[in-house]
Amino acid sequence: MELIADFALNYGLFLAKAATVVIAIGLSVAWIVSAIAQARAMRQSDTLRVEHVNERLNRMADTLNDTLLNDTERKARAKRKKAEDKQKSKAEKLGKRHESERLFVLDFDGDIRASAVEPFRDAVTAVLQVVEANDEVLVRLESAGGMVHSYGLAASQLARLRDAGVRLTISVDRLAASGGYMMACVGEKIVAAPFAIIGSIGVVAQIPNFHRLLKDKQIDFELHTAGDYKRTLTMFGENTEEGRDKFRAELEETHVLFKDFVRRYRPALDIDKVATGEHWYGTQALDLKLVDEVATSDDLMLAAAREGRDVFTVEMQTKAGLLARLGEQGRLAVQKSLTESGLARVVHRSNTRG
Repeated sequence: MELIADFALNYGLFLAKAATVVIAIGLSVAWIVSAIAQARAMRQSDTLRVEHVNERLNRMADTLNDTLLNDTERKARAKRKKAEDKQKSKAEKLGKRHESERLFVLDFDGDIRASAVEPFRDAVTAVLQVVEANDEVLVRLESAGGMVHSYGLAASQLARLRDAGVRLTISVDRLAASGGYMMACVGEKIVAAPFAIIGSIGVVAQIPNFHRLLKDKQIDFELHTAGDYKRTLTMFGENTEEGRDKFRAELEETHVLFKDFVRRYRPALDIDKVATGEHWYGTQALDLKLVDEVATSDDLMLAAAREGRDVFTVEMQTKAGLLARLGEQGRLAVQKSLTESGLARVVHRSNTRG
């Protein structure tokens, strides 16, 4: 009788444990399905955000002047501003259009996949619909480069502006290397901060190979292709010298295309001198004619506003879904961990040579 009771007790505990596991798995699956559904529902919520930079600059100046000027100076300034606003309002009522040039400011912050190209192409399309003969586009660019085809598409978005006859200036405050410089060279003018990293006109590819490890563990790997060069190098198969030679030849062909692309937009550049994969700082890049001016994007925008030009930032904002936000939080956590451990600097320097 005791044996039966023990068996019943143990069996009951087993069922309880099994039920707990099943419930936990069910809740996990339900959470994943809910997260995916929510992500899909939130994915399409793009908004074009436009800011009149002149107004922000004026607010900043007003705040300082309210503190720095005495009563007489403040009254005189307020009187001048009132007269200017009255004249502007009168012109608007008469239906007069703007006479000053406008400066449209777009941002491109590129990762290895140039994933920012999706909202960027929409911002370019928006500007192309309203830009006029005297207007100018300023692109604040930051990128260490990445995949050739992705950055080729990103550069093509800038070429759309040039082909439409739009004056295009590229500003590099920190970094435009490899694919980033491929984009930058499309600009009619390139302006770089003194210590911005410029150049890295080269191509790099690397691939691990686990063939010897698999062979040591007596694990076979088969790869079947149709076409002599459908695969040149593989991660798991035994690579051949013929495959390596073909792979190197393809890299060299890509490098030639890269150099030809840069030469097309910057014919005065000594391409053989700078297409070594090296990078330079802004002041050095100016001497090499990789850039045309040393300044920051802040200098350019402030100068335009002082000239009486209307300055607008244009950005296509995409509300990220739940999964995208979780992924971004994970990326930031890893980046913070690398920074605190002192590894971020090493990773960054490695990327700039890509």
